[in-house]
Amino acid sequence: MTSAPVRLTVPAPAVQDRVPTARRYLMCEPRYFTVEYSINPWMDPNRPVSTELAVRQWTALKETYERLGHQVETIQPQPALPDMVFAANSGTVIDGVVLGSRFRAPQRAAEADFYRKWFLDKGYRDVVMPDRVNEAEGDLVWTGDVLLAGTGFRTDPGAHAEAQEVLGVPVVSLHLVDPRYYHLDVALFVLQNATRTSRAHIAYYPGAFSPGTQRALRRLYPNAILATEADAACLGLNAVSDGHNVVLPVEATHLAAEVAAQGYQPHFVDISELRKSGGGPKCCTMELRG
Repeated sequence: MTSAPVRLTVPAPAVQDRVPTARRYLMCEPRYFTVEYSINPWMDPNRPVSTELAVRQWTALKETYERLGHQVETIQPQPALPDMVFAANSGTVIDGVVLGSRFRAPQRAAEADFYRKWFLDKGYRDVVMPDRVNEAEGDLVWTGDVLLAGTGFRTDPGAHAEAQEVLGVPVVSLHLVDPRYYHLDVALFVLQNATRTSRAHIAYYPGAFSPGTQRALRRLYPNAILATEADAACLGLNAVSDGHNVVLPVEATHLAAEVAAQGYQPHFVDISELRKSGGGPKCCTMELRG
């Protein structure tokens, strides 16, 4: 039995029609989830962790995606890799081209090759493993026209140029400065992809970024939703949007109200156990594009 996700129902505002698009995701069940080491400020090996609860929460997240019409594929979890559940860190896929990952922490290094083998087994032929430290969609956020690339704690800045060469898309580097928001995907997410006539619509927490990066984001995305510290502190920005439906942590009520006011439909999920390792909905979700 799985816990049912909470759904926030609000009338659609007149600001703009938001159209969902069907997505394909890759996820990994947290069968071996625990916190036995600390590689970010969220992780405390002395704090009790329930693997059973983590599996229930992950299952509810997966079922939410499927209920919203998305396809979810899964990879087999592996013993001794408790963070393999965070699939977003192991690959970036754009137009069928796969850029794998190279983890900074040795505890996670082995995850990358299991994901590489999954792509090859599924028939992907353009799979490139990076030379520089690159934690994939944790720090590489595709907006539909440019790749926003985070650095400061995990991904090497040199990996940004490598991503541009492999994926063939323009890259904008963003500098993270708050260790709580060690990956870009816990400080920023895309609500709606760019179109031929408009940039993407994003939400982000300004305090996670350096002053220069904040100025760059304001120039690029003047209509962005600016999240509060409370929004970020519950990993509310580790959210997943299909252009209309936004899946985010149950505690992120203020951010949910902000996105609802912009015409999106929030859907709450409980990720309290997974958050003990610094992860939320997006961390558990790699998007398979093309």
